[in-house]
Amino acid sequence: MNILLLSILPLVSASAPPPQHLLSNPPFFSPDNRIPTVHQSAILARRILNLSSIATLSTVFPSTTSIDHDVSTLSRPASDLGGDPIGLMDYYASCSPQTYNPTILAISIATTFRNTRAGSNVTLSLRWHPPATAPPSDDIYTYSPANMPRFSLVGYIEPIPPSEVLSYDVEACFLDKHPDAEAWLPGNKIHQSWWGRLVVREVYWIGGFGDRAYIGWIPEEEWSAVTENEVAKARLVGEDGYRKDTGSLEQEVLEL
Repeated sequence: MNILLLSILPLVSASAPPPQHLLSNPPFFSPDNRIPTVHQSAILARRILNLSSIATLSTVFPSTTSIDHDVSTLSRPASDLGGDPIGLMDYYASCSPQTYNPTILAISIATTFRNTRAGSNVTLSLRWHPPATAPPSDDIYTYSPANMPRFSLVGYIEPIPPSEVLSYDVEACFLDKHPDAEAWLPGNKIHQSWWGRLVVREVYWIGGFGDRAYIGWIPEEEWSAVTENEVAKARLVGEDGYRKDTGSLEQEVLEL
């Protein structure tokens, strides 16, 4: 065991279970180790997606030769950033009919959407923030950011057909989460914008510390198969109704 690993071991909470899988996840899940399954982790990720509304959208710059010619030269990078990633905050909402594919109000001139128009895939990354009403804890690891679930959705953005926008009242759904977005809805006088959704193809999940949470890929079919009922029943650490009586951060999900 190297010196760096030895130096971090004393930091593990005395109340935490022994770190049986500190460097890797167990090859299987059983009721004994209480580590959530892939499906249970997918439920938690979907709940975070529903409860949150702001995330980081990451794209990759195209080469300067493929930058849109209709964009002002003042907005072009000073050097060729082709292949370099960039992550920027953006709004999203979980709107019908595909709540598992986040709805995005895209502004055409924004870097993220210029990159997607040039062919970049997109990663949407977010993490769980315990609510301000979360009960206090004597254990510094209970609400440690390193122990909170976080994940990335990898895919591409496609336009939402106008008929679907109307049928499912996507605008009202989005404004319910982001009232200020009314200023840049499609048809506004300032920026060209359009409704899109992130079509999820891959999900990478970190549920917390690896000795008590699943860390790894969640298949797309597992992600989209989660029901709204499962999402409604799940509870994350710090939420009302959450119980931590087995050392698991996902107790409510384990009982589904």
